[in-house]
Amino acid sequence: MSSLTPESNTPGQTAADGDVYRQSFAVRFDYPVHFARNVLAPSDPLLARVFDRLDEQRVHRVAVFVDSGLAEARPGLIDEIKEYFHAHGKTLELAAGPTIVPGGEGAKNGWRPIRDILWTAGNIHLDRQSYVLAIGGGAMLDAVGFAASLVHRGVRVVRMPSTVLAQNDAGVGVKTSMDEHGQKNFIGTFAPPFAVVNDFSLLDSLSDRDWTGGIAEAFKVAIIKDADFFEFLCENADGLKNRDAAAMETLIRRCAIIHLDHIATAGDPFETGSARPLDFGHWSAHKLETMSDYWIGHGQAVAIGIAVDSYYAMTEGLITAADLEQILDAMTACGLPIYLDYLAKDTAGELDILTGLAEFREHLGGRLNVTLPDGIGAKCEVHHLEGSIITDAIEFLRTRSSE
Repeated sequence: MSSLTPESNTPGQTAADGDVYRQSFAVRFDYPVHFARNVLAPSDPLLARVFDRLDEQRVHRVAVFVDSGLAEARPGLIDEIKEYFHAHGKTLELAAGPTIVPGGEGAKNGWRPIRDILWTAGNIHLDRQSYVLAIGGGAMLDAVGFAASLVHRGVRVVRMPSTVLAQNDAGVGVKTSMDEHGQKNFIGTFAPPFAVVNDFSLLDSLSDRDWTGGIAEAFKVAIIKDADFFEFLCENADGLKNRDAAAMETLIRRCAIIHLDHIATAGDPFETGSARPLDFGHWSAHKLETMSDYWIGHGQAVAIGIAVDSYYAMTEGLITAADLEQILDAMTACGLPIYLDYLAKDTAGELDILTGLAEFREHLGGRLNVTLPDGIGAKCEVHHLEGSIITDAIEFLRTRSSE
């Protein structure tokens, strides 16, 4: 008969807990986010150093995936990548020629794009010490990151975001995702990148729509976290709309750091709770995107969502009418919409947008948590939104937009 007997390893554990061994450990995540220009110039050592930052004394094998929209806008990009790897052959090896994958929301809409990335990774025999370099917009980074997180339970990913929205938000965080079951980001993983390289020169080829879209995410964090940043956005609205590169680089850097600080210090980096301050304006934004079959860009949808929730906050006395006008005026001056007719779509006597609340609650888990501004630069959480006030908000924004 064994002499081993069960014993408690946890202070305070009682007999009522039964026979249990409580496992506990912590995993540290650490990744740099670089802000630079023209990193694919053969003479620039930054990207090579990013792959070699662990000083592993070996040649690093890299599979490169490129957003199709970016490849079309920058016809010489594939050759630039090949020339860079050739120039740094002592430390970098291209696992295969750069692979072009879908860009835009189609990059992550359903399993086929994900399976194609997985198939490529298998064909070129990536191992867990290999790297994936993803160069593209936020949706493409989500898709490639999600696929890479499944290969060997996770290969190292270096992200090179190519849009404003990806550089200041989607590309610097810890999440991957794909759209499925009629819902945005229904499937995904938490998989922090190995590194992020924000190359501002990649923004030069953006359409005006994609240039302005990412500004919405800056308004999102400024309104609920940083009053000084909000003033910067208001004061520089015209310059931001008219592609002032210096203003945009300031916006991206500040917005990205606010996101990174929240992930690191808010106590819930993998979102096990149901409060998501960085999803301010997103409950209706996600629904607008799916309602429009992704005709509405994410940034434009977020701007409309911010407008709706800011009106709601005004009716609750959380912000003043003057605050609301300043928010709407500044977003409009930046070229962002505050209303589209999808908001008013009505089925069987009920606004379709309201079903977004139930979907948002399901995505969060537990009870509904919606972040609203509590004065400019601060926030609060509410657990119920009145449909009648949302209806009023939509009518107010429709009238204001038409004027």
